[in-house]
Amino acid sequence: MLLINLKDTDTIDKALKKYKKKFEKTGVIKELRERQQFTKPSVTRRKQIIKAKYKQSLNNPK
Repeated sequence: MLLINLKDTDTIDKALKKYKKKFEKTGVIKELRERQQFTKPSVTRRKQIIKAKYKQSLNNPK
């Protein structure tokens, strides 16, 4: 359950914006999209390795 602390001066728009941001941070939508389609563990591992190599290349430019 998400709890959003609001002030008396906050509008509905601000409340919705805070709710959407908190909901996105929980990762529910991302997990739902991942579960819609099965990916083999080898493919997942390969994607993780490629992502790690890319991040390392950003941190260590030559």
